[in-house]
Order: sequence, then structure tokens, then C-alpha cells
Amino acid sequence: MSEEKEQTKIEETNSDHATSESGDAIDEKKLLRKLDWHLIPGLTILFLFSFLDRSNVGNARIEGLVADLHMTGNQYLTTLTIYFIGYVLFEVPSNIVLKLTTPRFWLPTLTLVWGTVSTLMGVTQNFSGFLAVRFFLGVAESGFFPGVVYYLSMWYKRNEQHYRIALFFAAPTLAGAFGGIFAFGIAKMRGIAGLGGWRWIFIIEGLMTVVLSIAAYFFIYNYPATARFLTPKEKEYIIARLKDDSDAARDEKFTWGGVIQALKDPKVWLYGFAFHTMSLPLYTLSLFLPTIIKDLGYSAAQAQLLSTPPYVAAFVLTMSAAVFAERTKLRAPFVIASSVLGIVGYIVLITSHRPAVSYAGTIIAASGIYSATAVVLSWPANNVSGQTKRATATAMQISIGNVGAIIGTQLYRPKWGPKFFVGHGVAMGYLVGNIVVVTTLWYTLKSENARRDRGERDHRLKDVNEGVFLGDDDPRWRFQT
Repeated sequence: MSEEKEQTKIEETNSDHATSESGDAIDEKKLLRKLDWHLIPGLTILFLFSFLDRSNVGNARIEGLVADLHMTGNQYLTTLTIYFIGYVLFEVPSNIVLKLTTPRFWLPTLTLVWGTVSTLMGVTQNFSGFLAVRFFLGVAESGFFPGVVYYLSMWYKRNEQHYRIALFFAAPTLAGAFGGIFAFGIAKMRGIAGLGGWRWIFIIEGLMTVVLSIAAYFFIYNYPATARFLTPKEKEYIIARLKDDSDAARDEKFTWGGVIQALKDPKVWLYGFAFHTMSLPLYTLSLFLPTIIKDLGYSAAQAQLLSTPPYVAAFVLTMSAAVFAERTKLRAPFVIASSVLGIVGYIVLITSHRPAVSYAGTIIAASGIYSATAVVLSWPANNVSGQTKRATATAMQISIGNVGAIIGTQLYRPKWGPKFFVGHGVAMGYLVGNIVVVTTLWYTLKSENARRDRGERDHRLKDVNEGVFLGDDDPRWRFQT
């Protein structure tokens, strides 16, 4: 590698038309659209059902779940907490399994397992049974999101990943919008086969996930070199473009050293805390939104339907922020601005005494929370290099983050309604914390880039053979801020 190239940051080429190594012309934009159509819709639908199967408990609650299983309000909150305990414990191990196996095997298998477990929630007969099923639902779903973030990083260049991850992450907003309407319809099945409406919510949505998981074995691909929908020249070109941008095209085997590198990197922990400070408001809003709206004075049916607009608004702002973040190659400013918007939403929700205005606060809060979270979750995929290190880092981010969700599940106790000052107040405090963490991360990344621009890290290349890449420790690597 020439000295000149060593001093330039490793980044993407932006030509609309380029050539493969064999000299054949490739339309890059057309090829990206081809990748998008074969990868993103299937993954998005799977994640939509993942979020639906974890958050439909909020819809089931207002359809009689707590009363039928003779649970107290605090026991119900415990079933929410236990889900995230299972989720946190198994995210890193799951991504290690993904690295050791293949995406085509592991991602559909996770979907099949959580779909089956979700269905079983509809036939549980007591608190203990429901608690056990919720734990295993968390275990089964834990590896999917970090697995997909890592998976997409193996197909797209760094500056192309954020928009795709945001589009994928926007599935929960669609799940929220769709879930309220769908639950409203399914609840009308109450009495069929002697089952309550809440049971049918779990059974129908769980069985749909199982069917979808079987199909996923056929529409999930592994990596570019083996994708059947690509021509040999397209495979060659994708691998060539990834070589110029990241480590995705390298044949890197799993190593425990990569895991240790992630654990020892302070930036990885900051990515984790950036999501930790978002996960509490994210999951408390998604899990308790029907209850929050109902306690504003609306009926159960109205609450199911009114849970849709906040998610629609969140989807629009999430995708808008993704587009501008990708174009500007900036992350931190969009996270900070979105967190401020979420804080405004909670202030409106807490201070207003008019149900309609308080309801508007949920729309504002959801828009800020979801758009900020989408940017935060794409950050380590953009910035962490070394495949094992990146797989570990993305899983660590979700694990650290979802500790916030564990805390959040205990903040909306019935005795604290209908205004839920404790829950809303802590969520607002977490958003303030997010601004602090993201500002710290922003400064850290910019400072490290500046040191590399000044050549202060060039000594790392002294004993490295030509053509060897040191991952994100390489002086030629630049972090996206």
C-alpha cells in the first residue's frame, strides 16, 4: 500500500458507474437498489414481528390479561422485566453463534423459536407460567437485532449502512401502528373456543411469526460471495467496493481476541450507554403507550386505535433523520436534537391537564425517541472494525442498553397513574443523560480523528506488513461522528 494511500482515510467511492476488477461496467445505484430489495424488506418484516411479539403484552393487558391470570399490577410489571433479563444475558452469545454459523441458519431459527414461545403466551394459565414464557421470549429474540446490524455491515459500505439500519429499525414504529389496530380487531375474537381476546392476540400473532420464519429460511442470504441473486460480476464488484471501505470483504474467522478488543474499547462502552439512555424511554413508551393513553380518559378500544398516530409520526421523523444523517455523515447532532424533542414531548405530557394536549405529547415524545435510537444503533456498525469485534460490539450495545429497559419496566405502576410522573420524569432524565453521553462520544471520536490527521497514530504501522489492516486501530481509519 502506497504512503499516500496510508495517509488517506478508508472511505467509499461515490461514482454512479464503476467497473468490476474484470473491467465490466456496473451501475452502482442499480446494484444498491437490487441489494435493498433482496435484503431489507425480509429483515424488516421479521423485526416488525419481533417487536410486535414483545410489545403486544401492552395491548393484551387492557383486554383482560391481568384479571384472567389473577396477577397484581406489580406482578405484571415483573413479567415485563423478566423479558429484558433474558434479552440482556444472551445477546453477546447469540452474535457469537451467528459468527460461528451463518445468517441464513441463525436468523430464521431465532424467529421460529420466538414465534413458538409467543404463541405459548396465549395458553398460559397462571402468573408463573406467563413469567417463564416471557423470559424465554427474551432469550429467543435477543440475538436478532444485533445480528442483523452486524449482517448489514457485511453488505454495505459504512456510509450506506445508517439509512438501511434506520429503515430496518423503523419496523417497530410500524409494529406499533399496526399492532394497535390489529389487536383491536383480534380482541373481537373473545369467546371463540372459550378463549379471551388477549389470548387470541398472542396466538394469532405468534403463529404468523412461525409461518414467516419458515419462509425466512428461503429469503435470508448469507454474504455477497454466495448470494444466488447476484451475478458473478456483481459479486466481484461488491467485494471490491467493500475492500476499499471496511473489513467486510475480508475472510476473518471468529477469534476470542476480537471479543476482548471490544470489551477493552471505551468507545464501545459509550455506544452501549448511548443506547442505555435511549432504551428506557423507548421501551417504556412502547410497552405502556396503550395504558398511558387509556389513563388519559379514553376507552380501551380508543386507546388501541390512538396508539397508531405516535408511531406513524415516529416513522416519518426516523426516516427523515436517517436521510440527513447519511448525507451529512454526521450522527451526534441528530441524536442530540431528537433527544431534545423527546424531552419536549414528556414536558407536554406531564404538564397539560387536557387529554388531547397530553396525547399530542406522546406523539412528540415518540418521534424524538425513535429517531434518536435509530441513529444510535447504527453507530457501532459504522465505526467498529474487525468482524468479531464489531459483532461483539453491536451485541454489547444492545445488552448494555437494555439494562435501561429492565429499570423502565418498573416505573409505570398502577398506583402512579394516571399521570405517571415517576415514569415520565425518569424517562425525561434519561434523555438528558443521553445528550451528555452522546456529546462525550462525539468529542472522543472527533479528537481521535484529529490525532490521526496529525499523524500521531502512524507509529502503529511501523511493524505491520504492507496490505495489513489493523481494524479501527488503523491510523487510516476515520470514525463517523
